[in-house]
Amino acid sequence: MNELSEKSERRFRRFGILTIASVFILIFVGGLVRSTGSGMGCPDWPKCFGTWVPPTDVSQLPADYKDRFRVEGHEIADFDVYKTWTEYVNRLIGVLIGFFIFLTVFFAIPYLKKDKSIFWLSFAAFLLVGFQGWIGSKVVSSNLAHWMVTIHMIIALVIVGLLIFTITRSQNFTVVQLKADASLKPLMVLILSVSGIQTISGTQVRENIDSVALIMGEQNREYWIQALGGIFSFHRTFSIVSLVLTMWMIKKFRENFDSSSLIYRLALSTIILVAMQILSGKVLDNLGFPKMVQSLHLFVGSLIGGAQLFITILLFSKTQTLNKG
Repeated sequence: MNELSEKSERRFRRFGILTIASVFILIFVGGLVRSTGSGMGCPDWPKCFGTWVPPTDVSQLPADYKDRFRVEGHEIADFDVYKTWTEYVNRLIGVLIGFFIFLTVFFAIPYLKKDKSIFWLSFAAFLLVGFQGWIGSKVVSSNLAHWMVTIHMIIALVIVGLLIFTITRSQNFTVVQLKADASLKPLMVLILSVSGIQTISGTQVRENIDSVALIMGEQNREYWIQALGGIFSFHRTFSIVSLVLTMWMIKKFRENFDSSSLIYRLALSTIILVAMQILSGKVLDNLGFPKMVQSLHLFVGSLIGGAQLFITILLFSKTQTLNKG
């Protein structure tokens, strides 16, 4: 019976981690969809140009397709196979996540006898994935309203956070803290708060970029930065605050945890990700917002948030102090 239970736990964690990885991939592809202007590559939902497999050439569409697939009363743009398939792949990954999260919930059923909260948290994530799909349809029907796109992204981050918490809770291990240090938990709460502010200001920058791009056009990318206003300066300056706090976190963790421990290695990975985030931000700043780098910037930011949340969960629920004196 114990062996079966261990197998069930492994299956649950395996599919939970697979779902988390898939959501991160979806965040990257979603960023690519937005930065390349592919959001209306499929003007209808859940189908794409009225079919389950989108066309690969304009000749496969009816002559009046631009009028037939109007959105919000507006005629759609000319067919672009790259944009259509970028959006379609984005949707396929979303469907795949739906299957993964369903299996995660299914394999969480044994926890109803061991820890009911794990099942219900998994089920909550399943409901959020369904809600995310519905929001995706509203994003299309609203003709990519900026606030809808932002909500879509934030829900993805909430799903990741919920799954990280659930999978971490299901694991039976302890992180040994070498000495008592009451400053670690407030520090991580502060770091998560700063990360949240960075995420919110980043979405505002992203919305401003969309507006500026519409006014100035793609050919003037190198001038976009001058038109973004104070929110971009705030976002850029706050990244330095994030770097300083992350460096302070590593110093404190080096004093409190073994160098081979999971939590310390996570802290080291976080500083690497923060450095990558700042570097990609500088590239965006100086090279006219390259499309792929926009997606990378969003993707790395989501990884930072995930790593910080994982560290915080470990600190609050899996840490045991070796020396309490």
